[in-house]
Amino acid sequence: MVDVYAPTLALAEAFRDAGVSVVRVQSTREAPPVYGRHPDLALFADNIVHEGDFDATRDAVAKHRPEVVITGGETGVELADQLSEALGLVTNGTRHSAARRDKFRQNETLRAAGLRSTRQLLVTDEDALRAWHAEIGGRVVVKPIRSAGNDGVTFCDTPEESVAAYRAVAGSTNIFAVRNEGVVAQEYLTGTEFAVNTVSCAGHHRVTDIWQYAKMTVNGVVNRHSGVFSTPVDDVPELVAYAFAVLDALGVGHGPAHLEIMSTVDGPCLVEAGIRLCGGGAAQYAQLAGGESQLEWTVAAYLEPERFLAEYQRPHRVDKHVVMAYLTSPVEGVLESYPLLDEVRALPSFHQAHIGVRPGQRLPKTVDDCTEPMMIGLAHPVAQVVADDFRAVNYLDGRGFYQVAQP
Repeated sequence: MVDVYAPTLALAEAFRDAGVSVVRVQSTREAPPVYGRHPDLALFADNIVHEGDFDATRDAVAKHRPEVVITGGETGVELADQLSEALGLVTNGTRHSAARRDKFRQNETLRAAGLRSTRQLLVTDEDALRAWHAEIGGRVVVKPIRSAGNDGVTFCDTPEESVAAYRAVAGSTNIFAVRNEGVVAQEYLTGTEFAVNTVSCAGHHRVTDIWQYAKMTVNGVVNRHSGVFSTPVDDVPELVAYAFAVLDALGVGHGPAHLEIMSTVDGPCLVEAGIRLCGGGAAQYAQLAGGESQLEWTVAAYLEPERFLAEYQRPHRVDKHVVMAYLTSPVEGVLESYPLLDEVRALPSFHQAHIGVRPGQRLPKTVDDCTEPMMIGLAHPVAQVVADDFRAVNYLDGRGFYQVAQP
């Protein structure tokens, strides 16, 4: 597995629990800052550091006589494609490998396949960007061509705002500590955004879980994700069909994928795709909602493909309605306590509090995923109960939710 870090460590553990050894490959010597540090290497049979010499890395991997090479995260997609192809293993290949990471190429690949895709501009010139924004009109989105987690994503209402965002992105490094190599401007899609998580085997696709985003504009951030609602797969067949067509266009025939898709009046349209496991604890809550997740389907796709192909079309079920609520701190300072957390815990659908910032630690004002203080998991057999409780969480999540030390 290439680039296993905390968000996808559960997949490495799932393979280990299935009785196989896991070798970890690092595509970079240093851990990207967004992950903080390398995981405990005791889980792995070996840890291979890629120093830029592909032949050397391929040979080091080959010594383990691997049955499977897959990515453990966003940064490992291309190296995993190269290794699996070079070693003659099950692979998505390298033909569309760049398009699986590059947000501009993703959309151009979909367009070439005849699929709905966003209007966009690969930005290399400020004047061209101004003219393009003026022609598009309204709001546009400026972001790095490669990154993740809303890093560098800026919503711009005027051509000058777009130019300012371009300058900021072009001159910075992304959350993976890599200098941004390009910037794309895209039309702002209006509609309802969904995350569609899938696993593929031999070109056959299974949707494991779907999540509808709730958003708000707060702390100066446009469209901050305040939560996601589990969505029964059978309720959105048009979304599923489009997701499968996206996977086919990007040449994804094997393994997990995380697709962000906007449902618009003109039909579904890709926001961006990550051809790897969805992080953020989604697998745990997908299991809670429908009894399945990307974890066990991915293990089956690679270790038991016959079983995957025999079962991938089985009906989906709904065990519970689930919400992951992402709290948004309007204050900053040294956290003393969460005075209202017990009120959240008393809600009928309360399942679990995942606390990112604990008393005594520095609490930042929330402006992105990395500055999120807490995630609240809600689950209940009745959809209206979790919807009502989510609104209660949003109501409580204000200045009174955070007690910070006075300067």
